[in-house]
Amino acid sequence: MRKLIFGLFIAVLPALGLAAGGAVPIDHIETDHTNKESLQSGAALFTNYCMGCHSMEYARYKRVADDLEIPVELYEDNLIFTGAKIGELMKNSMSKDMAAGWFGAPPPDLTLETRLRGESWVYSYLRGFYKDESRPLGVNNVVFPNVGMPHVMYDLQGLCATEPQIGVEPSVEPLSGNINNADACSDYAIEGSMSAEEFDQAMYDLTNFLSYMADPVKVERERLGIFVLIFVAIFFIFAYLLNREYWKDVH
Repeated sequence: MRKLIFGLFIAVLPALGLAAGGAVPIDHIETDHTNKESLQSGAALFTNYCMGCHSMEYARYKRVADDLEIPVELYEDNLIFTGAKIGELMKNSMSKDMAAGWFGAPPPDLTLETRLRGESWVYSYLRGFYKDESRPLGVNNVVFPNVGMPHVMYDLQGLCATEPQIGVEPSVEPLSGNINNADACSDYAIEGSMSAEEFDQAMYDLTNFLSYMADPVKVERERLGIFVLIFVAIFFIFAYLLNREYWKDVH
């Protein structure tokens, strides 16, 4: 019994650590791997803004194109910039040594990032950059303080002049009716091309895509899980009746 309890504790320890690691406030989201439009938008954002530094070396272009219902020719023409073939792994050409010299450490592979950090953490992190002249790259992040990554999407969001209000619920002033904290960033040092709502949606799409990459069979797994549970329920009925038949003459 002690071994069983210890084994169960070890099994749930990573989940407990993830739950306990929420010292930084984050905005919670629910991803949807059935939303092909969102996943396609996220794939475009990842390719254009992230893949120059980050790879997804555990995934192949062809699998992504098929799952996201993007024609192969369209994917090759618009979402592969390295000259790679459609069947190859999603790697980039950045040298890890050069990246370490530029950023202090090589940018991590992002295939399993949402499983490591959590989807809500990634979504909040992407929206958490702000101006900080004390940092080498001139920016900081409220979710990941002193991060070495530049704000690569500042042309979309702009650059917050103050720390974004991540994990803070909007509130209404009783007298004036004004909404406080309606947007994460209340003051911009640099204006972006997107509104706050548009950028939040874009970051949701990007996080949704990263979540899909970390678990590409989630939809199929959950669909099969329903049939497995139905089978177990039906099998239990027959097993119960058979057991009762075996033991009816014992007592």
